[in-house]
Amino acid sequence: MLSDPAHAGVWRAGELGSASVVTVCTGYAALNRVLSGEGWPQGALIEVLQPQAGQHEWGLIAPALAALQLQEAAKLLVLVGAPYLPFAPALGARQIHMQRMLSIHAPAGQAPSLLWATREALQCADVAAVLAWLPDARSAHLRRLQIAAHAHNKLLFVFRPLRAQTESSPAPLRLLLEGAVDDGGNLLVHVLKRRGPPLAAPVLLDTRPARLSGLIAASRERLRLKREETSPTLPSFVSASPSIAVHALLDRIAHLDHH
Repeated sequence: MLSDPAHAGVWRAGELGSASVVTVCTGYAALNRVLSGEGWPQGALIEVLQPQAGQHEWGLIAPALAALQLQEAAKLLVLVGAPYLPFAPALGARQIHMQRMLSIHAPAGQAPSLLWATREALQCADVAAVLAWLPDARSAHLRRLQIAAHAHNKLLFVFRPLRAQTESSPAPLRLLLEGAVDDGGNLLVHVLKRRGPPLAAPVLLDTRPARLSGLIAASRERLRLKREETSPTLPSFVSASPSIAVHALLDRIAHLDHH
């Protein structure tokens, strides 16, 4: 075990790396706890795999992007190859300013153009973070993006389909997203690769805006109260122990038969 102060910055494979890692808070305490440096690594490639592009990524990264816009008020968020045009009201509800967002598109089949645009955005001093949808990127392409993100200290997310899971990746952090139906959240985040030991279980997050979560909770409460109002009421003695309630009910039936 390394205990010499001279080795304080050396990462041990059995521990979650944190030394010398500059991070951006994810906005989710549960996710921060399982990431090196307790946040998104800045100056590194963060690879996100998911079944369908445009389905879960905004909920995952929106809190960090909103915080980054507050810190870097003069800088842009650059989207490269986004599958859909950003929906301003939804992003506004997540405190993201569309006026400071630049979206870059390329004709279908022009993957090299998207890779070039991603590298150029990473080199731009006026850019705070780059979000790139690169379904056809190869490991060599990702390695060049990792080098560029590190060289220019940029926050970089690259979104890819599930089929890329079997391919090697230079990304220091690799995640897989899965939708969930649970009272505690709506997104399961599988940490496939991190600077630290493997993570056995996914992290459950509630990525819905606070107002929407409040509306959902209120709706469930209304349904619960409605069910209680419409459910048949039992005699008060049924609230006693089950055996006492059954015997009391039988005694009542017998009493009615005698009359």
